[in-house]
Amino acid sequence: MLLHLNSKVAMKGVRILCLLLFGFLLVTSCSESQDFDQIDALAVAPTLETSIFYVKAQESLINRVSGLSFYTQEFNFDAFEEPFFTKRVISGVISYELENTTSKPIEIRLEFLDEAENILDTEVFSMDAAPTSVLMRDVAYGPTGKSLDIIKITSKIRLTAINLGDNSSESNLVDPSIVLRSSAKFTLELR
Repeated sequence: MLLHLNSKVAMKGVRILCLLLFGFLLVTSCSESQDFDQIDALAVAPTLETSIFYVKAQESLINRVSGLSFYTQEFNFDAFEEPFFTKRVISGVISYELENTTSKPIEIRLEFLDEAENILDTEVFSMDAAPTSVLMRDVAYGPTGKSLDIIKITSKIRLTAINLGDNSSESNLVDPSIVLRSSAKFTLELR
């Protein structure tokens, strides 16, 4: 019985020794010196997205306005007032979506203005009368598009909508209108 007890203790000791040896080999064979200076090379570039404007004009309003221009409005564009944002922005995309369910061909003109109301850039959208598909346009700013300075300096965006048709026709679609949506995505470098 004593021999049987000693062999159990010996087997248990061998198992513990094998586990310790295996653990030691596992730790030493899979490790290498750690480089904690990699954080210095880390570049974080988050993308921020925001809505710029949403404009809807019913066909009944367009028919009541005489002359070509039926809608004009200026929108403040203060995205670049904050120095933290201005210094870190590396690129941006402004997305436009235009839908026309009216009986009129239209033109939408967007003018990007600086504080002195000088025109920095212009986007023009022309669209036939309904039925038409939704017009979508992405305008890039930065290394792959227009100069980033255009939107950095922009203080206001002037929107002018022009009726290229008449003031009497009416669409047979439900709630005929012109809808323009705009949003922007800006990528920042946080280093």
